[in-house]
Amino acid sequence: MNFSKTIIHWYSNNKRELPWRQTTDPYQIWLSEIILQQTQVVQGLPYFVKFTHHFPSVFQLARAQEDEVLKLWQGLGYYSRARNLHATAKHIANELGGKFPNTYRDLLKLKGIGDYTASAIASICFNEVAAVVDGNVYRVLSRFFGIATPINSAQGTKEFKLLAQELIDVNNPATFNQAIMELGATQCKPQNPDCSVCPLNTGCIAFNKNRISELPVKLKAAKVKKKYFNFLVFIFEDGKTILEKREGKGIWQNLYQFPLIETKENLNFEVFGELVKKHKLVQNQEFELVLYNEDPIIHKLSHQHLYTKFWIVKVTGTSNNGVPITEMEEYAVPILIGNFIERFNFDLVNTFN
Repeated sequence: MNFSKTIIHWYSNNKRELPWRQTTDPYQIWLSEIILQQTQVVQGLPYFVKFTHHFPSVFQLARAQEDEVLKLWQGLGYYSRARNLHATAKHIANELGGKFPNTYRDLLKLKGIGDYTASAIASICFNEVAAVVDGNVYRVLSRFFGIATPINSAQGTKEFKLLAQELIDVNNPATFNQAIMELGATQCKPQNPDCSVCPLNTGCIAFNKNRISELPVKLKAAKVKKKYFNFLVFIFEDGKTILEKREGKGIWQNLYQFPLIETKENLNFEVFGELVKKHKLVQNQEFELVLYNEDPIIHKLSHQHLYTKFWIVKVTGTSNNGVPITEMEEYAVPILIGNFIERFNFDLVNTFN
């Protein structure tokens, strides 16, 4: 079996029609690849459409304010991708005259671009023989060749990259890379793949030795930490609330949130109420405290789980640095906050009057 020819033939008959497959423009390819990191196509596609509509070229993206980029990114998570996207757009527009580097090695020098993204852009846009290796490729290769080396180990990263580079069609690297990723995404799925119709099934070691569920192998991740977040949703008499911009490093860097009190465990109403009394925003002011959700909302991130409660704080008085409630949607917030705003809709504003 000729591995590369088989999957390229399969791809020609089974590929999904996606907008970034209709172009070799490095800006659009780069944008699609950044959006699709840690994101499935069905979720990422609307974001690609929004970004290309708002920012048709790298110059428009470079001229945008970071808050505007983060707001458009809201809901995709892993916000460092958006910040790096914006920083790289400014570098390309201002330092490189709007032209993307045309080699794998030079693409790697750009912020937010690693081995996979550099390989994808170099092969699709510039026909460089640079093999891509992402989760889909790991799965296809480990199953077909029966490789049990952990894919998230240093040895595995090197081994699978070398193997992919050996297999790539040197005359058609762009199509090969897209074909093997598409095969992994739609055919060689993580759970319950339909191996009976897979074009590689006759030569697949995992299929023929009944090892599909065993491969690929992945080392166990570190234990997930639990954190307890309590957001104070202030409502002042002048129709304003408080949003604070997160500073410093972190996944929500430069996003906005309600004032936060982090605790070591879930606290009951009485104990937490005493903490709120000491908060600088309510000192010397009358307020009423209402717990929005008795059961914590669990927001799962890759390395930590956030057990979150929202506390409504109705303050008798006006705010000094508040944000009009009617303007909250203009601010880029984490999806956890955005979901709360959508559900709550500030219907309780008038219940305290």
